[in-house]
Amino acid sequence: MKLSLTTVSTLAFVPFGLSFAPSYGGKISSTSMKARLISSFEPDDFAMKTGEWPYTEADMGRLDPTNDSFFYDQPRLVTHIDDRAIESLTEYYREEFQAMLDKKGDGAKLDILDLCSSWISHFPKDLEDKYGMTVGIGMNEEELSENPQLYMHYVQDLNANPMLSQFEDNSFDIITNVVSVDYLVKPLEIFKEMHRILRPGGIALMSFSNRCFPSKAIAMWLQADDIERLTIVGSYYHYSAEWSEIEALDIKIAPVETPKRPSVSEIMADPSKAFAWASTAGAVAKMNSGDPMFVVKGRK
Repeated sequence: MKLSLTTVSTLAFVPFGLSFAPSYGGKISSTSMKARLISSFEPDDFAMKTGEWPYTEADMGRLDPTNDSFFYDQPRLVTHIDDRAIESLTEYYREEFQAMLDKKGDGAKLDILDLCSSWISHFPKDLEDKYGMTVGIGMNEEELSENPQLYMHYVQDLNANPMLSQFEDNSFDIITNVVSVDYLVKPLEIFKEMHRILRPGGIALMSFSNRCFPSKAIAMWLQADDIERLTIVGSYYHYSAEWSEIEALDIKIAPVETPKRPSVSEIMADPSKAFAWASTAGAVAKMNSGDPMFVVKGRK
C-alpha cells in the first residue's frame, strides 16, 4: 500500500485520503500474540529520496522549547502506558528477541541499546540469561540507576547531542525506544546513528501509544492521528539511511472474547451465575480497553 508524504510550511504531511486497518486474525488467548502488520514502507512511498529531509523547524517545534534537562531533573519512577500495553510490548519484545536469537544461533547473546531509557525497559525477564551488553541512554541518573536490566547507562540529552559516538559501528543487535520518539527534535541524526551502530540484520523498534507530555512533543506529532504518526516514524527511517525493511505494526494483544451470558433459565436455577458472568465480563471489558500500542520497526 502506497503512502504519500507531502510537506507544507507548518506540517510535514497532509492527510493521505487513504484508509489503513490492522489485520486482526482469529481469536487468541490473552497471553499470546502476533504483531499485526499495518503497512510496509517502500522507498517510493515517500516524497523525497533517502538523504534528503522534508521537515521544517516549525514541524519540530514544541510548546516548551526550554532545555529538557530541567523537565527531566526530577525522577519519575512511574509507567507512562497502562498494564495491558506494557504486557503487549513485553510479549512483542519476546517474539523479536527470540527471532534474533534463533537467527544468531546456539549460545548467542543479544546486545541491546535502550534509547530514552528510564527505570524500566520492559524486556522479557525469562530471556535475561540471553542478554549480552544491555545499555541505556536517558535523561535522569536516578531513574537509570534503578533499572535492573541495564548493564550500563549514560545520561545524555539526545535533543542536545544526538550523536552516539561512544559506540562503534555494528555494536548492537537491537535498539529500542519506548513512547519517546515523539519528543525527538533531531530524529534525522539519531536515526542515522542508530543505523550506524546496528549490526547487519539488526533491528530498531520504536514503540508508542497515544499518550505524551504535550508540552514536549513535537508540533507535527500533536496534529497527527495514529496512522499519521506511524508514517512520521517510518519516514525518519527512510530519510536517514538505506534500511532493508521498514514496517508499521499494531502490537496490542488481541482482545479477549467476552464470555457468553447465561440464559434466564440458568440464572433462575443458579443466581450466582449472573454475578459471576457480570464480574468476568467487566474484567474482560477493562482488559480489552486502554492504551493502543504501535511499533515502527526498521531492519538494517
